[in-house]
Amino acid sequence: MGKKKAFALRVDEEMLKAIEKWAADEFRSTNGQIEWMLNKSLKDANRNPKTEKKRD
Repeated sequence: MGKKKAFALRVDEEMLKAIEKWAADEFRSTNGQIEWMLNKSLKDANRNPKTEKKRD
């Protein structure tokens, strides 16, 4: 994984509670769960920068 950048994220309280529970169920931190969710969404949309083909 590349260099990480911190930023503020505003999330509905109920949504955050659901993410925290999901993270605990998966033995991840809340931050780790959000990163996993974002990576999965990018991959599912074929927009994951890790799998993009580099042009010569």
